[in-house]
Amino acid sequence: MTTREVLYAGEPATPDPTLPLEPTAPGGALPVLQDGLGCHAGADTLRAAAEAAGKSAVLEQYAKDYPKGPHDQPQSMCPAFGSLRVGLRMRRTATVLSGSACCVYGLSFTSHFYGARRTVGYVPFNSETLVTGKLFEDIRESVYQLADPAKYDAVVIINLCVPTASGVPLQLLPKQINGVRIIGIDVPGFGVPTHAEAKDVLAGAMLRYARLEAEQGPVQAPRGGVSATPTVTLLGEMFPADPVGIGMLLEPLGLAAGPSVPTREWRDLYAALDCAVVGAIHPFYTASIREFEAAGRTVVGSGPVGVEGTAAWLQAIGDACGTSQKAIDSAKQKFLPAIQGALARFPVKGRITLSGYEGSELLVARLLVESGAEVPYVGSACPRTPWSDADRAWLEAHGTHVQFRASLENDLAAMEAFQPDLAVGTTPVVQAAKEKAIPALYFTNLISARPLFGPAGAGSLAQVVNGALRNKDRFTRFKRFFAGVGEGHAAGVWEDVPEDRPEFREHYRRHLAKQAAKKKAEDMV
Repeated sequence: MTTREVLYAGEPATPDPTLPLEPTAPGGALPVLQDGLGCHAGADTLRAAAEAAGKSAVLEQYAKDYPKGPHDQPQSMCPAFGSLRVGLRMRRTATVLSGSACCVYGLSFTSHFYGARRTVGYVPFNSETLVTGKLFEDIRESVYQLADPAKYDAVVIINLCVPTASGVPLQLLPKQINGVRIIGIDVPGFGVPTHAEAKDVLAGAMLRYARLEAEQGPVQAPRGGVSATPTVTLLGEMFPADPVGIGMLLEPLGLAAGPSVPTREWRDLYAALDCAVVGAIHPFYTASIREFEAAGRTVVGSGPVGVEGTAAWLQAIGDACGTSQKAIDSAKQKFLPAIQGALARFPVKGRITLSGYEGSELLVARLLVESGAEVPYVGSACPRTPWSDADRAWLEAHGTHVQFRASLENDLAAMEAFQPDLAVGTTPVVQAAKEKAIPALYFTNLISARPLFGPAGAGSLAQVVNGALRNKDRFTRFKRFFAGVGEGHAAGVWEDVPEDRPEFREHYRRHLAKQAAKKKAEDMV
């Protein structure tokens, strides 16, 4: 599908079971599964086991798509939550986990905490079923039981760390059963750095399947019908009002906002591929971008945030679509004054450090800077990509240090160095800031959960940020009121202040080091 458009049919397309979606093991044989591997084995041990079990190609692709350097894997929730979230948010899609029970429990809890409202499937295993290959047969059986075309368009199977390390070969599952697509992916914590990038793992796999389907012939049209206007596919999860606002920005260009990827239904994948251009709002969707480029689509980075960001984005989108400069200028003249007015009505005054793991940190920082804030530091758990370079360069030109693959230590060090009036970050950053009487906002729940683009974004972000900045005096009063209750080992109210015994911690550290050395020596025998 490199030059022609997607062809739609009136009825659902049946997947072609011969599509070359994933490589299979040589000769179709199951790899030898290894015993004794658990979550406690450590990333290096699990990675080595996965490579020995035939998962080298998967891990090598993940290393290219989601590079870890210069820091190791940042501190974040289990990466598999990202893929699980994508599957659970889709209509007519069943999502099944294969992993240790403790991991499945945590992922299920987190998904329902965030309002999944759909069942999380689970195929349990023990050492015997893992080693003998019975786990794969159990997964295959569960897939056949779920593959009801009256209920589902697709069934997603996600291998967590232990099944991946043991080489459970999801690529040997049928590509479709009774017209229901089967998508098997490995999402190990030792191979995918963050849950944000794990969203791309599943989104990319689905786009590939849908692209190959579209190349075979007519496919199912979107639920709302095929757009009569060329569309811009939006890459990355966004606040629900943002695609509507972006659509208004695109209207003077003769364009419309297309589906957002990850999509909410399988049929939307075809419409996403059938676009004029892709807007990589979240720039780390490397696997998804690879599929769009394979379909012949141009990908534009950044997003319409603030005055300068919106002007640059409209220009880039218009140029990619061959829109006349007159139409591009008309769009700028229509919307930029409104955005400028919103920024002027809701200025932000203060020094703010910002960090997160959603992938939109640079866009938020740009909007804060244009709102009048001083932003000396932005940390993102996601990697640097070509589609984030424009935002990075803009921020650096405005005095902001941008840290990709930021660790918690990076974020805390920045807060200590810059002493901000407000810290926006992850839960531990917010906790550390409040302990120092620095107002703080949790990025995911309080920043991502509001409009970001166009005039609405400027006003919405300023309201929550200015509200937090006004809390400085309240935090100072709290700090003064609770003075003397102690910190760390002495936290709380005591008759006698506890004595710190660092020698105990050192003794325990040496004990753990000896245990680790002993285990390593035993493994080498």
